[in-house]
This record gives sequence, C-alpha cells and structure tokens, in this order.
Amino acid sequence: MPTLSLPSPRRLAGIALVLTGAVLLGLQAFEHLPGALSDEAMRALQGGLLCALATALGAFPVLITRSIPVRIADGMLGFGAGVMLAATAFSLVVPGLAAAGDLGYSKWGSGAVVSAGVLLGVFAMLWLDRAWPHAHFDSDGQATRPQVPARVLLFVIAIVLHNIPEGMAVGVAAGAGAPGASGLAMGIAIQDVPEGLVVALALVGAGMGRGKAALIGMASGLVEPVFALVAAVAVGTFGTLLPWGLAAAAGAMLFAVSHEVIPESHRNGHETAATMGLAIGFCLMMVMDTALG
Repeated sequence: MPTLSLPSPRRLAGIALVLTGAVLLGLQAFEHLPGALSDEAMRALQGGLLCALATALGAFPVLITRSIPVRIADGMLGFGAGVMLAATAFSLVVPGLAAAGDLGYSKWGSGAVVSAGVLLGVFAMLWLDRAWPHAHFDSDGQATRPQVPARVLLFVIAIVLHNIPEGMAVGVAAGAGAPGASGLAMGIAIQDVPEGLVVALALVGAGMGRGKAALIGMASGLVEPVFALVAAVAVGTFGTLLPWGLAAAAGAMLFAVSHEVIPESHRNGHETAATMGLAIGFCLMMVMDTALG
C-alpha cells in the first residue's frame, strides 16, 4: 500500500504560488502569440502544453505518497506504451501514407517514403540515445546516497529523450492539419499522467527529495510543447516534408516504446499487468482517434 505523508503547509503554499504564477505567465504570453503564429502552430503549441500539463499533474501526487505497488506502476507503463503504439499507427503512419499519396506517389512509392521516414526517426533517436548515454528507470527503485547526483542527471536525460518524439508527433499532426490531431494530443496527454508519476517516484527511489522529484517530474514535460511547435512550423513551411515528418515522428515513437517503455514495464516480472495495460491503452487511443478524428 502507498505510504501517505502530507507535506508542510509552507511547502504546499509555495508550490501553489509557483504553479499559479506559471499559469498567469502562460496566459499572458498566449495573448500575444496568435498574431505571430499560424493557426496550425498555435494548435501544436496548445497540444504540447496540454501534454506538459498532464505530465505535471501526474507528478504532483508524489508529494503525498512515497510509493505505489510495482505491479500497478508496470501496468501504467504498459498503458502508456499502448497509447503510443496506437498513436504511431493511426495518427502518424496512416496519415503519412495518405499525405504521400496526395503528393503524387503510388501506393508502392508511398510505402517506401513512409518506411524511409520511420527508419529515419528510429536512427535519429538511436543517435540521441548513444550521444547522451543514460540510465533506464531503476528496476528496484533503490540507490545509495552517494549515487544520487549522477543518477538524477541520467534520469533527466532519459526523460527528455522519451518526451521528444511525443512532442514531435503532436506538432507534425497539428502542423499538417490532420483530422486526428486533437485525438493524438489528448491520447498522449492521457498517457503522460501516469508517466509523470512514475518518473517522479523513480527519482524519489533514487534518493531525491519529494519536492525536487515532483518539480523535475513536472518540468520534464516542457520539452513537448517546444518540439511540437518546431515540428509544426517545419511541416507548415515545407509541405513536401509532411509524409516524412509524420513517418519520422512514428519511428521516434516506435523507438521510445521498444527501447524504453516496454523493457522497463517487464523488468520486474509483471509482464501480464504490463501487457494488459498495453492492450487497454492501445484500444483507448484507437477509439479516441476514431471518435475525435
């Protein structure tokens, strides 16, 4: 069972002030953005911010609970993997094939272009993974105190690498004006909630204080609106890049799921819980993509 422990009133008040200030600054900035960004770029930024907010909401409970059952955590990771797999297929690959066809490619040519784009995304993420070597989520959540600073840095790098393809996917879909862009953003946001909690709990398990772990978990999602906006602008500026962008985002998502999420969800021997979570996440994202598309 989770161990509950409320933080001090002073800490809660400080966190509330920080969050309120961040929201007010964000709202003020949004008043000036619509005139500077296209509608597609604005939708990409909004989708990315939605994902960042979902990550922050997921990380917040770490302030009042020290741990969750490992089986549940693995099921949550599997759920996130399922959402990302469905988003890859229905929100990125299928629209990428259609976009390639609209540009005049044959069915064989469309398949070749999208396949090349998927592999490009995979190799790009593989390069980032090797350029910034990082630790995966700890299997037992334990670490001795002297290891904390180095492990914290490695965790943060892992989080950033994991969130990059999610932001790219939201941005490319919104920049392309894809019918399922809103469903994709909502689906990724849903899976970001448990992801934020798992990340923050992993940092606590590595020896970090709950306050810092929650703040880093909340901040880890900020990379998503950045890459969402960059991807949307790139696709909107160069229309011929649309199938390549969708496919590359799909490849990056596939890499993150296969290289990071699924192995971690199976590491503790809870493959059944992780697989059931994956199936539920996949079906939920598929339905959302159909209903909101």
